[in-house]
Amino acid sequence: MLLILDRHNGIPAYRQIMDQVKFQIAAGKLQAGESLPSTRALAEQLAINPMTISKAYSLLEHEGVLERRPGMPLVVSSGSGNGQPQARREQLREHLAPAAVQALQLGASPEEACEVFKELLANHHKQGNTET
Repeated sequence: MLLILDRHNGIPAYRQIMDQVKFQIAAGKLQAGESLPSTRALAEQLAINPMTISKAYSLLEHEGVLERRPGMPLVVSSGSGNGQPQARREQLREHLAPAAVQALQLGASPEEACEVFKELLANHHKQGNTET
C-alpha cells in the first residue's frame, strides 16, 4: 500500500492517511479482505508516530471502511465499495469540488473548466501518469 504524506499542506497526517486509504479502496487498489500494514510497520514506513496511524485506522474502522479481527491484521471491510463506480464517483466528486469552486472564482464557464480538465486528463494519459 503506497501512502504519501505532505507535511506542508496543513491537512493532519491521520486525515491524509484516511483519505488515501479510502481513495485506494474506491479505485480498486485495495480489495475487500485485503490486510493493511500493521500500525508499527506503517509508522516506520512513513516516519511518523504510531499513534497517528492508530487514530487513522480507528476512525476508518468506526466508519466501516476497515474491520478488526481478533489476533489478525486489520482488513478492508467487505462493504466498503471496492472499485465500484459509485465509490469512485464519490471520491472523484470530493476531489474535484475545490477545483469547481476555484473555476467559478476565476470566472471560468462550465464549458471552459471542462475543456481544461479534459486537456489535463489527456496530457496525463499520454504521459502514462494514471497515478498522481
